[in-house]
Amino acid sequence: MKITAITSHVCNAGMRNWIFVKVETDQPGLVGWGEATLEWKTRAVTGAIDDLAPLMIGTDPRDIEQAMQRMLRHGFWRLGVVGMSAVSGIEIALWDILGKSLNVPVWRLLGGKTRDHLRSYTHLGLGNQQAVYNSDTAASLKDRALEVVEMGYDAIKVVCVPYTHYLSTPAAVQDLDNLMSTLRQAVGGKVDIMVDFHGRPASAAAARPYLDVLSHYNVMFAEEPVPPEDMAGHAALTAEGRVPIASGERLIGRREFDPAIAARAFDIAQPDIVHAGGLWETRKIAARAETAGIGLAPHNPLGPIAGVAALHFGIATPNVVIQEEMTGAVPWYDQVVGWPITRKPGKWDLPTAAGLGVTVDEAAIAAHPFQQEPFVAADAVGRDGTILDW
Repeated sequence: MKITAITSHVCNAGMRNWIFVKVETDQPGLVGWGEATLEWKTRAVTGAIDDLAPLMIGTDPRDIEQAMQRMLRHGFWRLGVVGMSAVSGIEIALWDILGKSLNVPVWRLLGGKTRDHLRSYTHLGLGNQQAVYNSDTAASLKDRALEVVEMGYDAIKVVCVPYTHYLSTPAAVQDLDNLMSTLRQAVGGKVDIMVDFHGRPASAAAARPYLDVLSHYNVMFAEEPVPPEDMAGHAALTAEGRVPIASGERLIGRREFDPAIAARAFDIAQPDIVHAGGLWETRKIAARAETAGIGLAPHNPLGPIAGVAALHFGIATPNVVIQEEMTGAVPWYDQVVGWPITRKPGKWDLPTAAGLGVTVDEAAIAAHPFQQEPFVAADAVGRDGTILDW
């Protein structure tokens, strides 16, 4: 079996352009699908896929570890998030091909099931951009959270920490307290709440007062309380133990995760399969985390193939705690890619179809061609004009 073509297929979904990767083989009808979505880097990633394709044409798609070595080593230059997203999309498609060639689901190839279903959580508005990033009043936060809980979800993530520089202000801390008080009262004590800081505080000193607030509301975890490169800040806040700390969505590959895990920089690791290097690389990260007593809540605000890949990964990986999803990002989410399961709120069942089990409608993808994604960080500016982390 040989690879004959690798192509990218871009589908605009508002805030994101989903980048789907199609790998074709010389076996009639045998193709694999992956995803390489990377916000605001669409043209760079599709170009990287085109650059990687010549390395893979003519090789056996079932030799996945060798394919990874070829893509990572034979281009000479080490890859950052753009290149690794391209690699990840191709790698996921190779697992799809391998599973189809053996007539087994991908989770079987990753070691078999470790659970009967995968718990998932969603965002306000099921991931609709307006709801996720513009629920900035107590009323909007409450109403949108109740909508999600009434659908049947028992875990929800919110982005409500104010844009911050190196120190937080008493007013900002009080605003967060008011929001969290309203949210917790609205959803009750049995719904898990996660708070995404988005790396907005520029220092651990700025993050601490916010974490003090969250300690009163029994949050499941606080995500990325300082910028991703500040592993010392992460480790200090984790050691202080106000609330569990989660991070890692912007770490690429096990070599970036290794020092963070060694430093116990977080309680929950959040690798993104689509950026970290694909399914097998993320399994290597998971094994390192498991050895250190760290759970996983994989990052995934991306498209439907990324979601299905995360499902297979979570079924097979014992230290996954919960899986992020944004299946309501656009109303037509299910038109472009059909899932191998019927999704239930907060619960993804075991897929049984071969490979990833997805069906892809290329005409539906083409109906939503590339558009420049909106830059939604315009408000991340201090009163004096200082540019802040979004």
